[in-house]
Amino acid sequence: MADAISETGMPMDRPTILTCAVTGNLTTREQNPHLPVTPTEIASACLEAAEAGAAAVHIHVRDPASGQPSMALDLYAEVVETLRRERPELIINLTTGPGGRFVPSEHDPKRYAPETTLLPPEQRVAHIAALRPDICSLDLNTMNSGEQVVMNTPANVRRMARVIRAAGTVPELECFDTGDLVLARQLINESALQGPALYSFVCGVRYALPFTTEALQLARSLIDPRALWSAFAIGRHAFPAVAQTWLLGGHVRIGLEDTIYLERGRLARSNDELVAKARRIVEDLGGSLATCAQARELWGLRPTNRLVAAPSATRTLSEPLSQGIA
Repeated sequence: MADAISETGMPMDRPTILTCAVTGNLTTREQNPHLPVTPTEIASACLEAAEAGAAAVHIHVRDPASGQPSMALDLYAEVVETLRRERPELIINLTTGPGGRFVPSEHDPKRYAPETTLLPPEQRVAHIAALRPDICSLDLNTMNSGEQVVMNTPANVRRMARVIRAAGTVPELECFDTGDLVLARQLINESALQGPALYSFVCGVRYALPFTTEALQLARSLIDPRALWSAFAIGRHAFPAVAQTWLLGGHVRIGLEDTIYLERGRLARSNDELVAKARRIVEDLGGSLATCAQARELWGLRPTNRLVAAPSATRTLSEPLSQGIA
Protein backbone atom coordinates (compact mmCIF):
# COMPACT_ATOMS: atom_id res chain seq x y z
CA MET A 1 0.00 0.00 0.00
CA ALA A 2 1.32 3.45 -0.87
CA ASP A 3 2.23 5.79 1.95
CA ALA A 4 -0.47 8.32 2.94
CA ILE A 5 0.26 11.77 1.55
CA SER A 6 -0.86 15.10 3.03
CA GLU A 7 -2.21 17.89 0.82
CA THR A 8 1.30 19.35 0.82
CA GLY A 9 2.60 16.27 -0.95
CA MET A 10 4.64 15.25 2.11
CA PRO A 11 4.43 11.72 3.55
CA MET A 12 2.11 11.76 6.55
CA ASP A 13 4.32 9.21 8.29
CA ARG A 14 7.14 11.78 8.49
CA PRO A 15 7.77 12.44 12.21
CA THR A 16 6.44 15.74 13.53
CA ILE A 17 8.64 18.04 15.59
CA LEU A 18 6.91 19.37 18.70
CA THR A 19 8.30 22.52 20.32
CA CYS A 20 7.26 23.41 23.85
CA ALA A 21 7.12 27.15 24.65
CA VAL A 22 7.41 26.89 28.39
CA THR A 23 6.86 30.39 29.81
CA GLY A 24 6.80 33.29 27.32
CA ASN A 25 6.75 36.89 28.50
CA LEU A 26 3.04 37.73 28.73
CA THR A 27 1.50 34.88 30.74
CA THR A 28 1.45 35.56 34.50
CA ARG A 29 1.15 33.48 37.64
CA GLU A 30 -2.06 35.31 38.37
CA GLN A 31 -3.44 33.64 35.26
CA ASN A 32 -1.91 30.25 36.02
CA PRO A 33 -0.03 29.57 39.27
CA HIS A 34 1.89 26.71 37.62
CA LEU A 35 3.82 29.04 35.29
CA PRO A 36 7.61 28.46 35.62
CA VAL A 37 9.42 31.67 36.57
CA THR A 38 12.84 30.98 38.11
CA PRO A 39 15.70 29.52 36.04
CA THR A 40 15.42 26.26 37.96
CA GLU A 41 11.67 26.06 37.28
CA ILE A 42 12.11 26.92 33.60
CA ALA A 43 14.86 24.34 33.12
CA SER A 44 12.80 21.70 34.94
CA ALA A 45 9.78 22.53 32.76
CA CYS A 46 11.93 22.05 29.66
CA LEU A 47 13.19 18.68 30.85
CA GLU A 48 9.69 17.51 31.76
CA ALA A 49 8.39 18.62 28.35
CA ALA A 50 11.16 16.62 26.69
CA GLU A 51 10.17 13.54 28.66
CA ALA A 52 6.61 14.01 27.42
CA GLY A 53 7.69 14.17 23.78
CA ALA A 54 8.96 17.66 22.95
CA ALA A 55 12.07 17.62 20.75
CA ALA A 56 12.64 21.37 21.14
CA VAL A 57 11.99 23.98 23.81
CA HIS A 58 11.41 27.70 23.22
CA ILE A 59 12.72 29.71 26.14
CA HIS A 60 12.14 33.14 27.64
CA VAL A 61 13.43 34.03 31.10
CA ARG A 62 11.82 35.96 33.97
CA ASP A 63 13.04 38.01 36.86
CA PRO A 64 12.83 35.48 39.72
CA ALA A 65 11.61 38.06 42.22
CA SER A 66 8.95 39.86 40.19
CA GLY A 67 8.10 37.28 37.52
CA GLN A 68 8.43 40.01 34.90
CA PRO A 69 10.16 39.33 31.56
CA SER A 70 13.95 39.63 31.67
CA MET A 71 16.84 39.67 29.23
CA ALA A 72 19.52 39.01 31.85
CA LEU A 73 22.31 36.87 30.42
CA ASP A 74 22.94 35.07 33.71
CA LEU A 75 19.33 33.85 33.81
CA TYR A 76 19.53 32.50 30.26
CA ALA A 77 22.92 30.94 31.02
CA GLU A 78 21.61 29.10 34.08
CA VAL A 79 18.77 27.53 32.07
CA VAL A 80 20.96 26.66 29.08
CA GLU A 81 23.75 25.17 31.19
CA THR A 82 21.25 22.93 32.98
CA LEU A 83 19.79 21.67 29.71
CA ARG A 84 23.23 21.05 28.20
CA ARG A 85 24.24 19.07 31.26
CA GLU A 86 21.02 17.09 31.70
CA ARG A 87 19.75 16.60 28.14
CA PRO A 88 22.32 17.37 25.43
CA GLU A 89 20.10 16.03 22.65
CA LEU A 90 17.27 18.50 23.38
CA ILE A 91 16.99 21.38 20.88
CA ILE A 92 17.41 24.73 22.62
CA ASN A 93 15.51 27.65 21.06
CA LEU A 94 16.00 31.04 22.75
CA THR A 95 13.78 34.04 22.12
CA THR A 96 15.07 37.35 20.76
CA GLY A 97 11.67 39.04 20.87
CA PRO A 98 12.09 41.32 23.92
CA GLY A 99 13.33 44.83 23.22
CA GLY A 100 11.10 45.56 20.25
CA ARG A 101 8.04 47.37 21.64
CA PHE A 102 7.20 51.05 21.21
CA VAL A 103 4.45 52.77 23.20
CA PRO A 104 3.78 56.34 22.08
CA SER A 105 3.32 59.06 24.64
CA GLU A 106 -0.32 60.01 25.08
CA HIS A 107 0.44 63.70 24.55
CA ASP A 108 3.14 63.48 21.87
CA PRO A 109 3.28 60.33 19.72
CA LYS A 110 6.84 61.20 18.63
CA ARG A 111 7.96 60.52 22.20
CA TYR A 112 7.96 57.16 23.93
CA ALA A 113 5.97 56.23 27.00
CA PRO A 114 7.64 54.42 29.93
CA GLU A 115 6.34 51.03 28.74
CA THR A 116 8.55 51.24 25.63
CA THR A 117 11.21 48.51 25.53
CA LEU A 118 13.12 49.35 22.32
CA LEU A 119 16.78 48.34 22.41
CA PRO A 120 19.64 48.31 19.90
CA PRO A 121 19.42 45.17 17.74
CA GLU A 122 22.76 43.80 18.94
CA GLN A 123 21.61 44.03 22.55
CA ARG A 124 18.53 41.96 21.75
CA VAL A 125 20.77 39.10 20.56
CA ALA A 126 23.64 39.47 23.02
CA HIS A 127 22.59 36.24 24.77
CA ILE A 128 22.66 34.43 21.41
CA ALA A 129 26.23 35.55 20.78
CA ALA A 130 27.24 34.45 24.27
CA LEU A 131 25.40 31.12 24.55
CA ARG A 132 25.14 29.97 20.90
CA PRO A 133 21.94 27.94 21.14
CA ASP A 134 20.77 25.58 18.39
CA ILE A 135 17.97 27.92 17.29
CA CYS A 136 16.66 31.35 18.18
CA SER A 137 13.49 33.11 17.17
CA LEU A 138 13.82 36.11 14.86
CA ASP A 139 10.67 38.23 14.68
CA LEU A 140 9.97 39.82 11.30
CA ASN A 141 6.84 41.68 12.35
CA THR A 142 6.18 45.38 12.66
CA MET A 143 2.56 45.55 13.83
CA ASN A 144 0.02 46.79 16.32
CA SER A 145 -0.02 44.66 19.45
CA GLY A 146 -2.93 45.74 21.59
CA GLU A 147 -2.30 49.46 22.15
CA GLN A 148 1.44 49.03 21.59
CA VAL A 149 3.52 48.73 18.44
CA VAL A 150 6.07 45.97 17.81
CA MET A 151 8.91 47.30 15.66
CA ASN A 152 11.31 45.13 13.68
CA THR A 153 12.56 47.20 10.77
CA PRO A 154 14.36 45.43 7.93
CA ALA A 155 17.60 47.18 8.88
CA ASN A 156 17.35 45.97 12.48
CA VAL A 157 16.46 42.43 11.39
CA ARG A 158 19.58 42.41 9.20
CA ARG A 159 21.73 43.50 12.13
CA MET A 160 20.29 40.80 14.39
CA ALA A 161 20.66 38.19 11.66
CA ARG A 162 24.39 38.95 11.34
CA VAL A 163 24.95 38.28 15.04
CA ILE A 164 22.84 35.12 14.94
CA ARG A 165 24.77 33.72 12.00
CA ALA A 166 28.12 34.56 13.57
CA ALA A 167 27.03 32.51 16.60
CA GLY A 168 26.30 29.49 14.39
CA THR A 169 22.65 29.58 15.43
CA VAL A 170 19.74 28.86 13.07
CA PRO A 171 17.09 31.62 13.09
CA GLU A 172 13.47 30.55 13.31
CA LEU A 173 11.62 33.25 11.37
CA GLU A 174 8.55 34.18 13.40
CA CYS A 175 5.98 35.57 10.98
CA PHE A 176 2.76 37.16 12.18
CA ASP A 177 1.33 38.29 8.86
CA THR A 178 1.79 38.02 5.12
CA GLY A 179 4.06 41.07 4.92
CA ASP A 180 6.52 39.32 7.23
CA LEU A 181 6.71 36.44 4.77
CA VAL A 182 7.34 38.82 1.88
CA LEU A 183 10.10 40.48 3.91
CA ALA A 184 11.63 37.07 4.64
CA ARG A 185 11.79 36.34 0.91
CA GLN A 186 13.54 39.66 0.29
CA LEU A 187 16.09 39.08 3.05
CA ILE A 188 16.80 35.59 1.70
CA ASN A 189 17.18 36.93 -1.84
CA GLU A 190 19.73 39.48 -0.66
CA SER A 191 21.54 36.81 1.45
CA ALA A 192 20.83 38.56 4.75
CA LEU A 193 19.07 35.32 5.74
CA GLN A 194 19.85 31.79 4.67
CA GLY A 195 17.29 30.03 2.51
CA PRO A 196 15.13 28.09 2.21
CA ALA A 197 14.77 28.90 5.95
CA LEU A 198 12.92 27.70 9.02
CA TYR A 199 9.59 29.46 9.63
CA SER A 200 7.08 29.70 12.44
CA PHE A 201 3.61 31.05 11.63
CA VAL A 202 2.04 32.84 14.60
CA CYS A 203 -1.77 32.80 14.57
CA GLY A 204 -4.51 34.19 16.74
CA VAL A 205 -2.53 37.10 18.18
CA ARG A 206 -4.54 40.31 18.05
CA TYR A 207 -4.08 42.08 14.68
CA ALA A 208 -1.97 39.22 13.28
CA LEU A 209 -2.88 36.22 11.13
CA PRO A 210 -6.15 34.73 12.35
CA PHE A 211 -6.24 31.05 13.13
CA THR A 212 -8.05 29.66 10.11
CA THR A 213 -7.24 26.95 7.61
CA GLU A 214 -7.22 29.57 4.87
CA ALA A 215 -4.71 31.78 6.73
CA LEU A 216 -2.32 28.86 7.24
CA GLN A 217 -2.65 27.83 3.61
CA LEU A 218 -1.93 31.40 2.51
CA ALA A 219 1.12 31.66 4.75
CA ARG A 220 2.45 28.36 3.47
CA SER A 221 1.94 29.47 -0.13
CA LEU A 222 4.23 32.46 0.39
CA ILE A 223 7.34 30.49 1.37
CA ASP A 224 9.76 28.38 -0.61
CA PRO A 225 8.25 24.87 -1.05
CA ARG A 226 11.52 23.48 0.35
CA ALA A 227 11.25 25.55 3.52
CA LEU A 228 10.59 23.92 6.89
CA TRP A 229 7.72 25.38 8.88
CA SER A 230 5.80 25.18 12.11
CA ALA A 231 2.67 26.98 13.22
CA PHE A 232 0.87 27.65 16.46
CA ALA A 233 -2.08 29.62 17.80
CA ILE A 234 -2.80 31.05 21.20
CA GLY A 235 -5.59 30.66 23.73
CA ARG A 236 -8.56 28.49 22.80
CA HIS A 237 -7.09 27.87 19.34
CA ALA A 238 -3.86 26.31 20.64
CA PHE A 239 -4.90 22.66 20.38
CA PRO A 240 -6.98 22.99 17.20
CA ALA A 241 -3.84 24.55 15.67
CA VAL A 242 -1.86 21.42 16.52
CA ALA A 243 -4.32 19.33 14.51
CA GLN A 244 -4.66 21.74 11.59
CA THR A 245 -0.93 22.35 11.30
CA TRP A 246 -0.21 18.61 11.24
CA LEU A 247 -2.86 18.08 8.56
CA LEU A 248 -1.23 20.77 6.41
CA GLY A 249 2.21 19.19 6.77
CA GLY A 250 3.77 21.47 9.37
CA HIS A 251 5.47 20.96 12.70
CA VAL A 252 3.70 21.94 15.92
CA ARG A 253 4.08 23.94 19.11
CA ILE A 254 2.34 24.09 22.50
CA GLY A 255 3.16 25.36 25.99
CA LEU A 256 2.15 27.76 28.73
CA GLU A 257 3.35 30.66 26.59
CA ASP A 258 0.52 29.85 24.19
CA THR A 259 -2.30 28.59 26.41
CA ILE A 260 -2.90 28.29 30.14
CA TYR A 261 -5.72 25.77 29.75
CA LEU A 262 -5.62 22.02 29.18
CA GLU A 263 -9.28 22.10 28.24
CA ARG A 264 -12.15 24.51 28.64
CA GLY A 265 -12.28 25.71 32.25
CA ARG A 266 -9.36 23.54 33.40
CA LEU A 267 -5.98 25.13 33.96
CA ALA A 268 -2.95 23.18 32.83
CA ARG A 269 -0.83 22.05 35.75
CA SER A 270 2.39 21.89 33.75
CA ASN A 271 3.91 22.20 30.31
CA ASP A 272 4.38 18.44 30.02
CA GLU A 273 0.62 18.01 30.51
CA LEU A 274 0.08 20.24 27.46
CA VAL A 275 2.72 18.33 25.49
CA ALA A 276 1.08 15.01 26.34
CA LYS A 277 -2.26 16.22 24.98
CA ALA A 278 -0.64 17.60 21.80
CA ARG A 279 1.15 14.30 21.34
CA ARG A 280 -2.13 12.45 21.66
CA ILE A 281 -3.70 14.69 18.99
CA VAL A 282 -0.86 14.02 16.53
CA GLU A 283 -0.91 10.29 17.21
CA ASP A 284 -4.70 10.06 17.03
CA LEU A 285 -4.50 11.63 13.57
CA GLY A 286 -2.03 8.94 12.53
CA GLY A 287 1.23 10.80 13.07
CA SER A 288 4.17 10.42 15.42
CA LEU A 289 6.46 12.83 17.22
CA ALA A 290 10.07 13.19 16.17
CA THR A 291 12.77 12.27 18.63
CA CYS A 292 15.40 14.90 19.33
CA ALA A 293 17.79 13.09 16.98
CA GLN A 294 15.20 12.96 14.20
CA ALA A 295 14.35 16.64 14.72
CA ARG A 296 18.02 17.60 14.52
CA GLU A 297 18.33 15.75 11.25
CA LEU A 298 15.15 17.30 9.81
CA TRP A 299 16.20 20.82 10.82
CA GLY A 300 19.85 20.34 9.86
CA LEU A 301 21.25 21.00 13.32
CA ARG A 302 24.46 19.82 14.97
CA PRO A 303 24.13 16.50 16.88
CA THR A 304 24.09 18.06 20.37
CA ASN A 305 23.21 21.30 22.12
CA ARG A 306 26.63 21.38 23.72
CA LEU A 307 29.14 23.89 22.40
CA VAL A 308 31.75 22.83 19.88
CA ALA A 309 34.41 24.85 18.09
CA ALA A 310 33.49 28.36 16.99
CA PRO A 311 31.44 28.40 13.76
CA SER A 312 33.30 28.81 10.49
CA ALA A 313 33.39 32.35 9.13
CA THR A 314 33.64 31.05 5.57
CA ARG A 315 30.27 29.29 5.33
CA THR A 316 27.92 31.11 2.98
CA LEU A 317 24.37 32.08 3.82
CA SER A 318 23.15 30.42 0.63
CA GLU A 319 24.07 26.92 1.81
CA PRO A 320 21.02 24.72 2.40
CA LEU A 321 19.76 24.57 5.97
CA SER A 322 20.05 20.79 5.83
CA GLN A 323 23.84 21.15 5.85
CA GLY A 324 23.54 22.31 9.45
CA ILE A 325 25.73 24.80 11.26
CA ALA A 326 29.47 24.66 11.58
